[in-house]
Amino acid sequence: MKERWQRLPRAAGSVLAGILLLFGLLVVTQADSDYRFQQQQRVQVRAGILAASVTAAVDFGDTEAVREALAPFRVDPATRGVGVYTSDRQLMAGIAMENYAMPRVLPRSPPSGNYSVGAADIVSGGRKIGTAYLVSQLEPLSRRLSRYALIAILAVMAALVVLILGLSQAALRRANRELQDTNEELIQQMAQREKAENELRQVQKMESIGQLTGGIAHDFNNMLAIVIGSLDIAERRFSTSPERARTAIAHALEGANRAAALTKRLLAFARRSPLQPQPIDPNQMVANMSELLRRTLGEGIVIETVLAGGLWRTHADPGQLENAILNLCVNARDAMDGKGRLTIETLNCHLDDDYAARHSGVASGQYSTIVISDNGPGMPQDVIERAFEPFFTTKSVGKGTGLGLAQVYGFVRQSGGHVKIYSEVGQGTAVKIYLPRYFGAAEVAAASQAAVDLPRGRPGELILVVEDEDQVRRMSVDALQELGYEVIEAGGGEEALGHVRARDDIRLLFTDVVMPDINGRQLADKARALRPELPVLYTTGYTRNAVVHNGVVDSDVFFIPKPFTIEQLARKLRAVLDA
Repeated sequence: MKERWQRLPRAAGSVLAGILLLFGLLVVTQADSDYRFQQQQRVQVRAGILAASVTAAVDFGDTEAVREALAPFRVDPATRGVGVYTSDRQLMAGIAMENYAMPRVLPRSPPSGNYSVGAADIVSGGRKIGTAYLVSQLEPLSRRLSRYALIAILAVMAALVVLILGLSQAALRRANRELQDTNEELIQQMAQREKAENELRQVQKMESIGQLTGGIAHDFNNMLAIVIGSLDIAERRFSTSPERARTAIAHALEGANRAAALTKRLLAFARRSPLQPQPIDPNQMVANMSELLRRTLGEGIVIETVLAGGLWRTHADPGQLENAILNLCVNARDAMDGKGRLTIETLNCHLDDDYAARHSGVASGQYSTIVISDNGPGMPQDVIERAFEPFFTTKSVGKGTGLGLAQVYGFVRQSGGHVKIYSEVGQGTAVKIYLPRYFGAAEVAAASQAAVDLPRGRPGELILVVEDEDQVRRMSVDALQELGYEVIEAGGGEEALGHVRARDDIRLLFTDVVMPDINGRQLADKARALRPELPVLYTTGYTRNAVVHNGVVDSDVFFIPKPFTIEQLARKLRAVLDA
């Protein structure tokens, strides 16, 4: 019995030691859990702050502003990666520290490893436009265990357990207060920075709008002066000198054509120019343009072509691509003051993911590339950065509109490609046009026709003209009658449908697209429900509508853009009627 009583304290001590050890393990586990929880809260709060600070930049697609907002996170040694993803989960901009790579697509689950992850939605106007994503490195487990080992030892010593826990809780509360103060200070700094960025962005926006509208007003006033002045002169001379009146009318027509060309360039820059793409062999196009370029650039320019063997075909609008090449060559000639060497080179190129990540709006993949380079004076970096802005030009007054490069930029981006300027002062300039490789079947291009008389209407060919603008409709009717067609007209969709029901001899529907009651595509669908075989020719001056999508004319429609000449209208009508 005595021996048993002697063993009891030892057993009780063992049990107490076991209980205290278990309690120590529980303390360690709880402390580690608290640490992870606090770190997760910290990372989540910082992700929320980042999401609030980059809302405007993501909404405007301003990648540079997003990168600037990410830069402060470099100072935190625990940060492994921070990035901003778009609404379709693609990486817009990111910063990755050593031994960590930011994923290109927003992960659906946290990364494996000793990390704490925070993700916050970026919301603008009640809609989610992206996600702020932050990955922070937790302390190594060995370091955390070594830190908690003292707690475990002291937990075995019952007298110090309460003291250790109290000290730990006090330290955590103090750290939380410090973190909260730091976060509040960071929020205030972010708010001040966002306010300053918004003010700067508004100033830059108004400056760009002012430059654009001023340039448009200047050029249009010049062209209107030609048109109005020439027509006034023609009116005065019509009865006394018909020949001089015809000369004045020709001058007015020239001014109007220049205005139409200006609107096309503006639409090209805005990526609203209607494109009719087809498979193109860039080598053949460059070769066919050689004679045109020599006549245009003059004898002082030595033209050299370097055409790659096995060049990939691309899919683009041939006329727009020719204009782009011609614009770049003319710019190069002007930069060299009419004397120098111009090289046109073609090559196959692959843009990798890294290049695409560094250039906003560029997709990785295979591209057919056209490079136009000169040995002129080159451009400084500040000029390169503004080269594609509309109405920005380094030429003297009257030497250029500032729309050439803007038109090239708009066409290439609208075609799914990329354009890049490489230049060094004193060495020359190279402009690279990257157009996506075309994998489809080759199409046989129609042979160009020699100039012949305008195609005219045939007996019994009745055309229904639908246009809500009275003057435009009157012009279209006069043009069709001049071409020998019989014409009936309508000012809207419902009136046009009445004609279709009443007249079964209508051979073609010629309709505007943008109209107040029903648009041209809806009108055509209803008319074809009554007359399935009725051909339709669409026209519009604004391409963001029912028959042009992503800047490309739908494959199942016939289309002629406004403004058009009688010759263009005559050939398009004949092509539609004879199709």
